[in-house]
Amino acid sequence: MISAVGLRKSFGEFEAVKGIDVDVRRGEAFGFLGPNGAGKSSTMRMIAAVSPVGGGELRILGMDPATDGPAIRGRLGVCPQEDTLDNELNVYDNLYIYGRYFGIDKATVRERTDELLTFVSLTEKAKSKVEDLSGGMKRRLTIARSLINQPDLLLLDEPTTGLDPQARHVLWDQLFRLKQAGVTLVITTHYMDEAEQLCDRLVVMDKGLIVAEGSPRELIDAHSTREVAELRFGVGEHEALAAKVEDLGDRVEVLPDRLLVYSHDGEEVIAKVHERGLQPAAVLVRRSTLEDVFLRLTGRTLVD
Repeated sequence: MISAVGLRKSFGEFEAVKGIDVDVRRGEAFGFLGPNGAGKSSTMRMIAAVSPVGGGELRILGMDPATDGPAIRGRLGVCPQEDTLDNELNVYDNLYIYGRYFGIDKATVRERTDELLTFVSLTEKAKSKVEDLSGGMKRRLTIARSLINQPDLLLLDEPTTGLDPQARHVLWDQLFRLKQAGVTLVITTHYMDEAEQLCDRLVVMDKGLIVAEGSPRELIDAHSTREVAELRFGVGEHEALAAKVEDLGDRVEVLPDRLLVYSHDGEEVIAKVHERGLQPAAVLVRRSTLEDVFLRLTGRTLVD
């Protein structure tokens, strides 16, 4: 579905994408995970055939975006990071008129509009103004609009940014159903839980480069431990206390507000911390996540 070799993109002197290789297979959910500024959105714009390739080779659906841009865009669905809904139109017409842009006949586009409103649970809002919708409803409408042309490939750039937890889970369910129906998804996100929930495979990007690739489970197994013990001490104490616990796990990371001790038994780490007379203000044992992978690979957290 997507094949990129040595893909690059520059803006003046700044190189946003520094020669990456990517292959996306039919029917999978593929993710680009990384912080803001990692090069995810620049890569997505090239894949969407709306930004020219700066270097390397890129094929989308077997076609070259430099020469087959319109044909590629006709077979893509794109959910941008920012909602681009038409506030002058009601919910129904946002789908209907967008569908007509693709040359879909009126009867078919009406049928698809009704089906998509049902799919995203907005049938009762069909005649409502866009400005009256909640943030979650707007994102669902944007995704519905991106599906109006029955795309072979759906691109989602930070699909749940700004949504509350309940709205995020509703959206995850809809994206999971799309994947089950055979739609190929390409998702950019800086939410590690989102990537773990949705992606079959992903790449971790940092500063325009791919620093790791694999399934969420493969990446966690390769770059982290089974559990993490989080220790919170007083403000400004973590750097000095790191040396006192560094032998309790495979490695220790010092964050501004806590120490992370990586081991295969977090409860044992906590017990040994107390045996040494240390009294954290708070402790937490959790499983490793993709954020721990990113911290290991880049030395910073996803929200830095």
